[in-house]
Amino acid sequence: MSQPQKSQQFKHSDKSLVFADLTAEEYKSVRDYMWAQKDLKISHSSTAKPSENFLFLIDLSLPRKADALRYLDANGQKPAREASVMVFCGEGGYLKEYVVGPLPGPLRHRDVTQEKYNTTRLPFNARTVTIGEYVQLFKLLYQAFQKLEKPLRESFGYVPKQKELLPFEGMPRGIKSGDRKTWISFFRDFSGMYIYPVGFEMLVNHESSNTSEWTIDRLLYNGQYFENINEFITAYEGGKVKKIVHKDIKKYASLKPREKPSGLGPQQYYPQGKRYSVKNNQVVYLHWSFAFGLSSLTGMRVFDIRFKEERIAYELSVQEAMSVYGSVTPGMMLTKFLDSSIGIGRFAHELVRGVDCPYMATYVDTYRYIDTNVTQRFRNSICVFEHDIGRPLRRHFSDFFHNGFGGMANSALVLRTITAIGNYDYIWDFIFYQSGSVEATVHATGYISSSFKNDGNLQYGHQVAENVLGNIHTHFINFKVDLDILGVKNMFQTKDMIYKEVPLPWMSSEKAKIPQLVEQQIRTEKEAAMLHSAKTPRYLHIASNQTNRWGHQRSYRLQVVSFAGDHLPESESVERSMSWARYKVAITKHKDEEQTSSSLYSQNYMWSPFVDFSKYIEDNEAIDNEDLVAWVTAGFLHIPHAEDIPNTVTVGNGGGVIIRPHNYFDEDPSISSPDGVYFAPGSESDCEYNKMACLEKDQCSSTLEPFTYHGFEGVMKFE
Repeated sequence: MSQPQKSQQFKHSDKSLVFADLTAEEYKSVRDYMWAQKDLKISHSSTAKPSENFLFLIDLSLPRKADALRYLDANGQKPAREASVMVFCGEGGYLKEYVVGPLPGPLRHRDVTQEKYNTTRLPFNARTVTIGEYVQLFKLLYQAFQKLEKPLRESFGYVPKQKELLPFEGMPRGIKSGDRKTWISFFRDFSGMYIYPVGFEMLVNHESSNTSEWTIDRLLYNGQYFENINEFITAYEGGKVKKIVHKDIKKYASLKPREKPSGLGPQQYYPQGKRYSVKNNQVVYLHWSFAFGLSSLTGMRVFDIRFKEERIAYELSVQEAMSVYGSVTPGMMLTKFLDSSIGIGRFAHELVRGVDCPYMATYVDTYRYIDTNVTQRFRNSICVFEHDIGRPLRRHFSDFFHNGFGGMANSALVLRTITAIGNYDYIWDFIFYQSGSVEATVHATGYISSSFKNDGNLQYGHQVAENVLGNIHTHFINFKVDLDILGVKNMFQTKDMIYKEVPLPWMSSEKAKIPQLVEQQIRTEKEAAMLHSAKTPRYLHIASNQTNRWGHQRSYRLQVVSFAGDHLPESESVERSMSWARYKVAITKHKDEEQTSSSLYSQNYMWSPFVDFSKYIEDNEAIDNEDLVAWVTAGFLHIPHAEDIPNTVTVGNGGGVIIRPHNYFDEDPSISSPDGVYFAPGSESDCEYNKMACLEKDQCSSTLEPFTYHGFEGVMKFE
């Protein structure tokens, strides 16, 4: 798949396949098996109605960690390969989950609903809205628009099948468990529809699995509410509403450049071939190796991360992306999006070469089976590349005494996918540095969500276009960081500073306040749950019992990069469905039963969630010398502004977590990197420790300027 540097020797292991996403053939095998179970009566249609049984999702069922570690480290038996299957049982009005395996067969299935959720069946209205349900919803909207054609034409320029109004849903769908009542806002049928609101919204009741019982329960027009369509039409025709008069507007949301591109920007290339290799689901890069995958629900994840053949982490994965909106209009005022309930990885499409990833990156296809009846291939939906960050990893110019220069370009490996979930695009990066650090980041771009500007709503955002309010909202992203530092027996430590007043040893009458190190070991899950609202120690460590050469415990530090807004108050009825967002960092004892912090059902059953992350902490287990998992929440507060038109830029709109070695090594491991540079006066052009000096000569048809350096001419001299 990649063309590695010839001098590199890449040692891949097929054991990484224990974490590999299901193949196209495996998806089909599981689907066909489930379809063949006559008692399940699963529809074969890709647009099954809510009243039918529908196979919504097939995904990899991850092995139990202990089984995987025995296989990876102790030549234990390979864990059975199994699939997780979610069935929406419209006929009976409930949801079920199954595990199907072993793959490749012979296949069997078992109902795991009880063991996962402590109930034999999940409520039907906890399900995600499927494409089949959307088909029925759009029919209902079309029927309503036929009755509303005159006011919609006069107000918004609506012309059936020519100038449509496009729907955008608010979530959750109601105010209590069991509700399935969705406020739908309407937007002009332009590219970038999300920033063309028209001031018209409808509340659709689609609780029944019988679509003939669906109703439109409320309408909102230019700030006025109406009980039903007839009441609105009567008021509109009787002159009892403040009418919106349609006018053509500038199409300001187009991403087509205002001027024709004049040329290409800088491009990266690999002068001696790629220094990494991708085989199956494993990447090997210099001292790094890891397995990767893409969950349809939660998105990108990596497993068995090793540096210099030592496992640093068992799992690093995206868990959830959540946004809470403010507005005076109903389509936004209750909105709290939980993206894994729609599917984060589901929306990873083909990456654009040279824009989404460097042109010379390695691109990987993914396969998914979610809300469909066939396995879908998504070409080039993951990319892998090494690139120069553009800022030295380390350097020093020695001006005093021993004149010399030593430094190293910060070349790192990036694993990336981009998910476009409705209006927002999230760029997910896992970055592997030569210093032994790993960074998990997300950056947001795409379109803001907006609402029609009414009186009073400037307290919920800024006006960004004519009659358009960019609504204030939060972005919270949850990562799972299962570090295994020299094994699975770890502890959680914090470090910070205080100022301590001490007498001067040579002048006892004088005192000075100096920074002092404060260290603490945290022994229980409740103590280790770091609330956003509380002061958090600045250094958070997962540490081993082993020490480095200098007697300090070998550890990795969690450094959270975040500009998160305030979390929803715990008094709110829906807060438990996103209780993971209470914590900047939470440390729990590893359990296979606590695989994820959220769930497919959290969005549509917010008031009685089947996965409440806070329960992971309530049992307050000991975390001393245990297998520990860190759950990290990062994000940013977004107050939309004029520069979000047409499109939000990634600069400053992101967050993540850096996993850094802290006394894990005896010295910085990058000192052994082949990228190091060193020269002293007189050896500026010597290539032995400075490959840059000969770069221009090594190119077949070079356009590079020769390497020169004159920095020592201005050094300080004491003679």
